[in-house]
Amino acid sequence: MNELDAAGITDPALRASYVACRRLNAHHGRTFFLATRLLPARARPAAHALYGFARMADELVDNPEPGTDPAAELDRVGAMVDVVFAGGTPDDPVLAALSDTVHRYGIAQDLFDAFLRSMRMDLKPAEYATFTELGEYTYGSAAVIGLQMLPVFGTVGPLADAEPGAIALGEAFQLTNFLRDVGEDLDRGRLYLPLTELAAFGVSRELLERRRADPRIRAAMAYFVARARAVYRRAEAGVPLLRPESRPCVRTALTLYEGILDEITALDYDVLTRRAVVPKTRRLVVALPAFAAVWARETLGAGRRLRS
Repeated sequence: MNELDAAGITDPALRASYVACRRLNAHHGRTFFLATRLLPARARPAAHALYGFARMADELVDNPEPGTDPAAELDRVGAMVDVVFAGGTPDDPVLAALSDTVHRYGIAQDLFDAFLRSMRMDLKPAEYATFTELGEYTYGSAAVIGLQMLPVFGTVGPLADAEPGAIALGEAFQLTNFLRDVGEDLDRGRLYLPLTELAAFGVSRELLERRRADPRIRAAMAYFVARARAVYRRAEAGVPLLRPESRPCVRTALTLYEGILDEITALDYDVLTRRAVVPKTRRLVVALPAFAAVWARETLGAGRRLRS
């Protein structure tokens, strides 16, 4: 069944807005898009809308159009978010789909405000002394994504019980991004690995900027990888609190994203001159059993409904 039909989205303009978000997800969110295919069809449009909003804001900061002011663009997006939560529907297709999604699922505005605050933090060269100092950025840029997705996933008990796992889910993915993209982030004037943690291994920002293999850098990266794996364990503990039909999506995303840490290790922690990528074959090996189970669930379920 078409996922827009399954979600009961019938208005032509709104359907076009959701299709635009889906295209963004398919183009930019390779691992996330694959995982969202494992959600029930009715839930996929909301996942695309939430991803589309996050990608749109992120692109304004990381890849601004020539001649534009990223700060002003973020302010414009923030004003449209205010319109959404005031009950209006912005002209922007991504925000139109977002408006429908947040009202369908009761997602709170403060999660989007926190996200935009973190995007504004990226407008200037960034570095953080400690994980505590990094916490505001990580919460706004990652933890809130898990919290936004939680109503879409659905839970078997009170939503609040599943929130720690959802927060850990976003943080695990973001810590993985920080490790994979150290070199790319340095090019943008950013360093997300806390300076005091790096200094414990004798690593400074200047040493990283030399882009040379160094045993001190390898030791620091190994430490950060181990720390990130511990966050994955917290995220995994929250999966049983989700509705059963959403668990294959989240488990697959966790496995694939943690696979980036495996690739970093396989590169001997060289994150300055190389980019760790999970091979397509491994993504398929991980995802295919889950796809088979989802196909059986939806196909057999549809058959039972037709016979009833």
